[in-house]
Amino acid sequence: MYLLFCKSCQFFHSEFIREDDEEKFWKFVDTVKELTVYKNGESVRSYYNLIIKKAGQFLTDLQVNLLKLSLSLRAYSPAVHAFQQIARDEPPPDGCAAFVVVHGQNACSTKDMKKLLKTAAGRPRPYLYKSDHQYPGVNGTDLPVAVLYAEIGTKEFNTFHKVLSERAQDGKLIYVLRHFVSVSISRMLLSGYGVELAIKSTEYKAVDDTQVKVTTDNVDENDEVQGFLFGKLKKSHPELQEELGELRKHLLESTNDMTPLKVWELQDLSFQAASRIMTVSKFDSLKLMQDLSQNFPSRARLSESMGIHPGDAGLFINGIHVDLDLHNPFRYHPSTRSSYQLVSAGCLKMTCVIGNTNVSQRVLYVNHILYICSFSTDSMYRHWPSSLQELLRATFPGVIRQIRRNFYNLVLFLDPVQEESIELVKLAELFYKHNIPLRYVIGFVLVVSADDKVDGYLDAGVALFRLLNYISEEYDEAQAFTSMVSIFNRVEVGETLSVDTVTAYLKKKFPKANAARILGVDSSYDDNRKAGRGFYRKSGLGALPIGLFNGVPLSSEEMDPEELETVLLQKIMETTNFFQRITESVDVVDFLMEQANVVPRINPLILSSERRYLDFTSSPGSPLMTPPDPNQCQYQSVLYGGTVWIVADIEQPPGRQLLRNALKHMVNSSSCRVGVINNPSGKPTEDNSSLYRAIWASLLTQSSKNSLDFTLKLLKEENVELLKHGTKIKHLLKQVSGGMDHDAFEKKFNTMEVDFLHSQQKYCKDVLKLKAGQRAVVSNGRILSLLDEEEEFSVEDFHLLEKITLRTSAEKIKSKIKQMNLNAEKANDLIMKVDALLTSSPKGEARKDVKLLKDKHRFDFFFFFVLQLAQREDEVFYDVVAIVDPLTRDAQKLAPLLVVLGQVVNMKVQVFMNCRAKLSEMPLKSFYQYVLEPDVSFFGNNSLSPGPVARFTEIPESPLLTLNMITPESWMVEAVSSPYDLDNIHLQEISGVVNAEYELEYLLLEGHCFDLSTGQPPRGLQFTLGMRQEPLMHDTIVMANLGYFQLKANPGAWILRLREGRSEDLYQIQAHDGTDSPLDAGDVIVVLNSFHSKIIKVRVQKKPDKLNEDLLSEGTESKGLWDSITSFAGGPSVDEDDKKKDVLNIFSVASGHLYERFLRIMMLSVLQHTKTPVKFWFLKNYLSPSFKDTISHMAKAYGFQYELVQYKWPRWLHQQSEKQRIIWGYKILFLDVLFPLAVDKIIFVDADQIVRADIKELRDLDLEGAPYGYTPFCDSRKEMEGYRFWKTGYWASHLGQRKYHISALYVVDLKKFRKIAAGDRLRGQYQALSQDPNSLSNLDQDLPNNMIHQVAIKSLPQEWLWCETWCDDRSKAAAKTIDLCNNPKTKEPKLSAAVRIVPEWSKYDNEIKQFLKQVKEKITEGRLSSSPSSPQHTGKT
Repeated sequence: MYLLFCKSCQFFHSEFIREDDEEKFWKFVDTVKELTVYKNGESVRSYYNLIIKKAGQFLTDLQVNLLKLSLSLRAYSPAVHAFQQIARDEPPPDGCAAFVVVHGQNACSTKDMKKLLKTAAGRPRPYLYKSDHQYPGVNGTDLPVAVLYAEIGTKEFNTFHKVLSERAQDGKLIYVLRHFVSVSISRMLLSGYGVELAIKSTEYKAVDDTQVKVTTDNVDENDEVQGFLFGKLKKSHPELQEELGELRKHLLESTNDMTPLKVWELQDLSFQAASRIMTVSKFDSLKLMQDLSQNFPSRARLSESMGIHPGDAGLFINGIHVDLDLHNPFRYHPSTRSSYQLVSAGCLKMTCVIGNTNVSQRVLYVNHILYICSFSTDSMYRHWPSSLQELLRATFPGVIRQIRRNFYNLVLFLDPVQEESIELVKLAELFYKHNIPLRYVIGFVLVVSADDKVDGYLDAGVALFRLLNYISEEYDEAQAFTSMVSIFNRVEVGETLSVDTVTAYLKKKFPKANAARILGVDSSYDDNRKAGRGFYRKSGLGALPIGLFNGVPLSSEEMDPEELETVLLQKIMETTNFFQRITESVDVVDFLMEQANVVPRINPLILSSERRYLDFTSSPGSPLMTPPDPNQCQYQSVLYGGTVWIVADIEQPPGRQLLRNALKHMVNSSSCRVGVINNPSGKPTEDNSSLYRAIWASLLTQSSKNSLDFTLKLLKEENVELLKHGTKIKHLLKQVSGGMDHDAFEKKFNTMEVDFLHSQQKYCKDVLKLKAGQRAVVSNGRILSLLDEEEEFSVEDFHLLEKITLRTSAEKIKSKIKQMNLNAEKANDLIMKVDALLTSSPKGEARKDVKLLKDKHRFDFFFFFVLQLAQREDEVFYDVVAIVDPLTRDAQKLAPLLVVLGQVVNMKVQVFMNCRAKLSEMPLKSFYQYVLEPDVSFFGNNSLSPGPVARFTEIPESPLLTLNMITPESWMVEAVSSPYDLDNIHLQEISGVVNAEYELEYLLLEGHCFDLSTGQPPRGLQFTLGMRQEPLMHDTIVMANLGYFQLKANPGAWILRLREGRSEDLYQIQAHDGTDSPLDAGDVIVVLNSFHSKIIKVRVQKKPDKLNEDLLSEGTESKGLWDSITSFAGGPSVDEDDKKKDVLNIFSVASGHLYERFLRIMMLSVLQHTKTPVKFWFLKNYLSPSFKDTISHMAKAYGFQYELVQYKWPRWLHQQSEKQRIIWGYKILFLDVLFPLAVDKIIFVDADQIVRADIKELRDLDLEGAPYGYTPFCDSRKEMEGYRFWKTGYWASHLGQRKYHISALYVVDLKKFRKIAAGDRLRGQYQALSQDPNSLSNLDQDLPNNMIHQVAIKSLPQEWLWCETWCDDRSKAAAKTIDLCNNPKTKEPKLSAAVRIVPEWSKYDNEIKQFLKQVKEKITEGRLSSSPSSPQHTGKT
């Protein structure tokens, strides 16, 4: 399988290094900046090894092996090709090997570039992609952006790079590098996919008898059978060709016995395979499992059987589960890659304990709340059930269960005098007062002035607070809430609460109350006023008003009164499943407060999910630590879960305050130690660093307790002032020191140089990436940068930081390291480093510790079937556990994967042979090859090999085989070269070797689209994908199932837009996820730069003036809609005149040369009987290269149009594994998205039909409101009555009086079909029924017949489909089409039936044969190009 690949480019190496570290990327670029000068003087292998050696300067040995694997997989080819496509969109200047683009204008020389930079400010800045390589430096928004397109390692690159990097370092511009090669790039073979030769059923013979003539040399020199190289033998002895062929055939058949096994021989095959694998040497065991599973049909006769309990297949790499259902080695590679740092640090076992440490939401524990309702106590809810079983009761979607429990708590923090508070209080009244299901505990925290001098006559907030306290105490909380609502209702729109409003309400509603005693200075109702405000301040919550739902803060957008009700409803639905875990006796609030994500304070800097960590695997050494207890430290007996570094300019007040807060926290904590690093604002000298040097000297000479006491006293501002005014340190020492060793301290202080201050300053700049004087807190390697001098990091923040660090990871790591019995100093450093490494690693699926259960009765017996391969000693290793039945598709994929991984990394492997017992049929009915290599391969002459191929050897010649490509889910591949029928490979009839070449045509972009207003998918909405220079290159339609859509494209940066026409007129894109452009960007940009699947989410909304219009209405399309169908094929353009023409649209599918032969004859019969222009639509997925090569010539000769439509089976829809069933699925499941909206009706005609009437009659037939019409099965041939399965059992009861219809011919009203969502209904029913392997045996016709009650079928007149199997001979004369359907009684081959039943079939067949012969001759003679010039007949993609 082909992909373009640069043989000796450093691109791919640099992309691998970039994933590890952006700085290493630029260091590698500098290392190889002129490396290509060696290219001409070295062999390809030597140059490849040279680049690997250069890359190895920045990688470990393990990473180098992973780099080689990625190069073998061509894993970074899409990334490089994406840059090539972006460069083409500029476009590149002629004759430039490298060029720079400055704000939309390009230059081929540094001189021209400098001119463009001077005028850059007047032009718009370019869009920068996430995958861009941005040179480290000052990246201000006001700087010009220079984008260099070049091949790293070339002279042209180095010329530009030198100038651009210098200017970027000086802060004069932003330098961006994108890979670009001006010369053509070679085609290379891909790996990372599977190839299957499945054994086909020969019950009905459906093989073309046309002889394939191969003009090229079709001998494979590596054709080896039992040690004989028949390729070389035939070359050496051409006179013995026939005899050698017979010998080869004899050896194959004698080696590979294909005699069907008896039932008793089948039962224990899986155990026999496991036994054989276990008895060979461990070195050969995986290869034997690979051979047995991949060639099982010819290896079925094994040795004696053994028994074992069956189980599921699974693969765990370092505890991470790998989904074997996804045929994608690019998923395994990153999981292996992301683990290498953990492996190197020996941390993998700890990850099983730690799991995912990221908690997305933090719950704040809240006190001082005024609650206005409680489900559990209020009498108005007494009729609600209180049992938690109600949570498990089924309800309609969106219905909230009414349970008398306080599951949902809403707390509002309000400043009563703010205007926003009024609307929120009124909204809370709706929740409380109206009988709606949105009910929960509602509470208020009023944040008012805490000044004792401010009373209720001076401040409206204080007045309201005291009044509500009075009403709560004298009456109840409900009355207090009602009063608060009444008071706010008296406030005019646009105004705020006043003292007069509160006092007026008090006098009116409570005339007997003593107003002065309530509102005055000596008020008795002032409890908790300071506590509420104090809690709000300490909590770290943002600006008021703010709400907490079950302790989780709501964002400012969610607090919008217009959105709050919807937000709360959604959150209630999300948390219902969470509460289903608790028991009847548990208090809900207590349960919430015991969760790991409960915190006493909210600090966005600490709780942010975007975190930066130190890389301790390569960083310089750490600074000195200050343990909190000197005795514990002295005896090396205590471990600390947290290590905090304070980075600041200690000579400045903000820096001193930060250190003081950290030390105050440490005094009250037994779980952390504190270190300090000075980050001076200017150049450090002895004069301006005395304070920090004094602290440092105490750390080096004093006990921890004395050092701590001394530092806290020294940091007091009065002592700092004394130092500034000239007080000597020795004099100050007498005032602040306790039991310090004065002599040792003074000696160290007086002899201390400032060199260490320079190294710390450099550490802050180069490693911590801080500006001079900038403050930061580093907690177990996590860097929290304080950007603002005014930004406070209080003692409470240190408490929160410690709580988060310990609870999420550090305590678990500490318990593990404690078991290692290291001394405390080493252990504490190790805790810090391991925590930084693990918490910074990508979070995915939780790791599992897979162990063998030692059942005392079965352990020894079971252990015999565990293949254990030991790792190499004294090296880091990957722990791989596989559970597999050796005779399954999983084993076919797993065995070669383990073999290759074993060559790349050091592995400890355990393979559990999880065999199945009492098999009743062959467990594997296919030969299989998995194409994967550990490194790039070379020929003996040191030239580069094109790449790996799937090579099947010693295949038996008797079975009929079909070739299937099993590729990663994002690949769209097609066969591009093979003279053979790849759907029907019969080696007995082929001399030589069958070759087939496939090409990766496109990568798949998938998405889900929803309407923001309705929450529903906008069925029929169209998207286009294109570039700036060519906006419309691919397009698609959104289906209702999950709002799914798919687009195909090559690697690159693409612009996603709504299709011109009704889609663009009615809708606009409002939001998108998974794309590569900001939410507020004008264009939705999607970058395809990886073999990984790309899935995006798009949210659209109707335009305000189009709310009542229907996208799928009968209205005419505006100009431009579907002017060309480019989404799934590159067919003819449709201009306005063509759209007005009467065109018959015929859809058909075919696979294999015989059915393509039938297909051509069907097409000819259609054309012979109509004068209406015809357009054929063919499913491209399974067409042979020969058909695709000749269809354009046939279209030109016979005057028809055609399209090759293409669709990838969606990943979420139940997959079929048999090719015939997949094709059946394509006939019915995707009719609404395969064709453009401009096509009103489509007629499906089976390839093996012959048309005898004008099919325009069928197109014009009234379907009487049904979305499609099918022909019922005939009842007239009575001798077939016993085979009419639809007249008995399930079908008879399901259909009732309706008929069972055949799927060989049907007409679809696509507008009606889409309008009633027929396609979505069919897919939904298919998804439900297909889970049962025994259902939908004839998928394409069983499904619509099963859905006949939901999606009506118009029964077409019987003459529209005549089939000899079911229809009698008398009705043949009136037949408008004849179908060559299989006869289950006679099982007559298709070809002989066609000649016998249809007299004109042979005439059509001979005409097509003669035409194809002429086309082939003309192509061979060079008089006809392979692609005709007539634009309306182009069909190649």
